[in-house]
Amino acid sequence: QVQLVESGGGLVQSGGSLRLSCAASGSGFSPYTVGWYRQAPGKPRELVASITTGHNTNYADSVKGRFAISRDNAKNMVYLQMNSLKPEDTAVYYCRANAGPKYYWGQGTQVTVSS
Repeated sequence: QVQLVESGGGLVQSGGSLRLSCAASGSGFSPYTVGWYRQAPGKPRELVASITTGHNTNYADSVKGRFAISRDNAKNMVYLQMNSLKPEDTAVYYCRANAGPKYYWGQGTQVTVSS
């Protein structure tokens, strides 16, 4: 069982930066691939970035070159560094940990980018 808590969201101007954090309690992150997802109003939830247990990363085309995902298993933390933010990045951002059929979601953190 893993409990996930996101933090670091907020209001930022276009071109600004934010760093999101996802903290895991319980069994921790080590066995899990972790992904950041986002959901804007009226749109489906989409994968933004993911990182495997071997630190292999994957990004949505819309954030490549601007966002960076990283993990620190010793601290049970996963981060999403977001640079050059755009108004279209506005969404609730969720952290998800999964291993095979098991997956866990956090409660989300709001990111709002003003133009």
